[in-house]
Amino acid sequence: MGFFERYLTVWVALCIVAGVALGRFAPEVAQSLDAMAISVNGAPVVSIPIAICLFFMMYPIMVKIDFHEVVRAGKAVRPVGLTLFVNWAIKPFTMYAIASFFLGSLFLGFIGPDAVDLVKMPLGESLQVGDTYGSGTVVMVDGVKMLEVPLWRSYLAGCILLGIAPCTAMVLVWGYLSKGNDGHTLVMVAINSLTMLVLFGVLGGFLLGVGKLPVPWEALLLSISVYVALPLVAGYLSRKWIISHKGAEWFREKFLHFLTPVTISALLITLVILFSLKGDTIVQNPLTILWIAIPLFVQTVLVFAIGYIAAKVLRLSYENAAPTAMIGASNHFEVAIATAAMLYGLSSGAALATVVGVLIEVPLMLMLVRFCLRTQGWFRAGSPTR
Repeated sequence: MGFFERYLTVWVALCIVAGVALGRFAPEVAQSLDAMAISVNGAPVVSIPIAICLFFMMYPIMVKIDFHEVVRAGKAVRPVGLTLFVNWAIKPFTMYAIASFFLGSLFLGFIGPDAVDLVKMPLGESLQVGDTYGSGTVVMVDGVKMLEVPLWRSYLAGCILLGIAPCTAMVLVWGYLSKGNDGHTLVMVAINSLTMLVLFGVLGGFLLGVGKLPVPWEALLLSISVYVALPLVAGYLSRKWIISHKGAEWFREKFLHFLTPVTISALLITLVILFSLKGDTIVQNPLTILWIAIPLFVQTVLVFAIGYIAAKVLRLSYENAAPTAMIGASNHFEVAIATAAMLYGLSSGAALATVVGVLIEVPLMLMLVRFCLRTQGWFRAGSPTR
């Protein structure tokens, strides 16, 4: 693990402080960044600063994908099948249930039953002031139509977006630290990236609709294209070109090494932008972070336990069990952050919830890595993987 990755929690905390300070003492800067967007039918859809940052977060991940490994992964039926099942058939629904219980019931009194959030109007919808959409009501704010939704539901939206985005970046680090099968981890990164192109929009639209939240399908599909498909295509084409001209060794030893700090830097810049728009909310109610973090913590531990125990029941080797559980537990917070910003706005509660996911991910995943290393004896050496 490099310098940036090792102290990611520290950098995240510093960026939160910097963002909050920027929002408090120079709010015009944050507002100017928020206004830099590509609009469709008068509605801001793609945040240009976030789009640029996310491309540089995603591209280094996508360029690592070897599509030949994706094809060969089909031979390892059990670990691949279990990983896909946990990521797409269990994780999104447990996230919805846990977040709904904590935010909509247990912590509702702390969040405020009557507290509201202003989010973007759904792309493609022609609504008038006073109209209702899901649990929201159309209102006019500074000459712009916005959707007023219950604040806890806005937080729920961010949690949902985290739950439908399995990790395809830092999980490579978690798998390595837990002495797992690096080949299996990389293969699942590739398969999850491809699967997200289909299931991210389908499950996201379904669960957001169940939660009575705005489901702007056009924006959701556009977010997948901009934030997943574009860097995936760029990664594939550039990987092919670089290896053919410079060789595989130069690609691995030089090019990929150069990209690692680029990814983290782009993430940190994104955090500064996001928290600059949430400074007042955090200063006025710092416990907001806690109310969001608790259900995310419970969800992460639960999904990890499901994957780890299922791996033992299926008699997977430890080398495959550890990354299988890690992939399910961790989240692709880059895509979640960008999608929340696109769908609901940089200053929305949904965007804040996704950022909290970044804040707790590193220390929590390191804790699970230590747990895996201490429980290697639970799995038999050389146990079947197919």
